[in-house]
Order: sequence, then C-alpha cells, then structure tokens
Amino acid sequence: MAQTRRVQVAGELVDTWCNVSGIMFSLGTAHHQCAVWCAVGGIPVSIRDKAGAVYMILRIEEDEDLVGSPRLARIMSHEVTVDGELIERDGVKYLLVTQVADDKGVINQTHEANGIQPFGK
Repeated sequence: MAQTRRVQVAGELVDTWCNVSGIMFSLGTAHHQCAVWCAVGGIPVSIRDKAGAVYMILRIEEDEDLVGSPRLARIMSHEVTVDGELIERDGVKYLLVTQVADDKGVINQTHEANGIQPFGK
C-alpha cells in the first residue's frame, strides 16, 4: 500500500460521478437528493474542498460498508471536517476517515439558483 499521512480535510460531501461528469449541478441543496441516491447506489463518495480538490473516501470511521454506506448516505451534501489518513496515487487523493470532527449539515443553499436536481424545481 502507498504511504499515508495524517490530514484534516474540510469540504462538502459529494457523489463522485455527478461531481466529475458535470451531468448536473452537483453541490448543495440543489443536488442533495441525487447525492443520497448515488451514495446508496454505490457511487463513490468524496469530499470537495473550497479549492475544488476532491478526496475520495475509501472508509469512514469503523463502518464496514464501503459501498452504499448508510453512514455516508445520512450526511451527503453536508459541510464536514474530517480527520484521517491521505493516500495519493496516480494523481488521485483517497481518504481513510478516522473521525468526522465537525458536521455543519447542508449549508450550501443552491436550490433557488439551480433547481432541485435531477427533476427541476
């Protein structure tokens, strides 16, 4: 396994598919329901920080469900700060989250400007 280093990352929980593909507006309240469905459906969950860097979550705390994690589904679109181990390989950042240090909930209010995704207003 590649070397890891301890980090603290803050940002919004996003589903990686919608965030990377640009299919729809993928942040905040406009995308919350879609983000939950994607997380439950097995799309990898990531944290997108304010600079736009994306950290794919491989594990969260002691949760053994790596795909479709109920723990992650409950906090999709939330603004969080996490502690964990960072693994960087081939330009991709992966996180093994050891603790969700702060959870501010869904604070990125995007639904009025972008409609509710994927169904519109």
